[in-house]
Amino acid sequence: MLKGISPLVSPELLSALSRMGHGDELVLGDAHFPAETFGKAAGAVVLRADGIPAAALMDAILPLFELDSYGSDAPMITMEAVPGDELDPDVEASYRAAADRAGYAWAKMQRLERYAFYERAKKAFLIVQTGETRKYGNIILRKGVTPAS
Repeated sequence: MLKGISPLVSPELLSALSRMGHGDELVLGDAHFPAETFGKAAGAVVLRADGIPAAALMDAILPLFELDSYGSDAPMITMEAVPGDELDPDVEASYRAAADRAGYAWAKMQRLERYAFYERAKKAFLIVQTGETRKYGNIILRKGVTPAS
């Protein structure tokens, strides 16, 4: 076991994260997200993290992952509710809290319409199907560049 890396980060996930470049995107899809359908068709890496809520996986990933601070759009993207449906505010709040704990209080979060979110997900480098069971529990994280020290 490597020191300082959460046991929620599998060897396959760690490898995929290290192969991502700046601007590449990671989708944390909920338990119902069509990860195989979108990922395999586009050649993305598709992994499973069954039983692990998305916010817990964000807590494990974000200390290892630089969010993109460049560009005008947000480095964290969630899905809008379809008309007539409602979002659970606790979902985005848990994602925001995970980002804040990792030092990304500056990082903006935006919502995309469901099918626009799906189109964006189809272009992701990596899709992880989590064990998240809350409705609209999907988030896209865009990888950035680690600042020079």
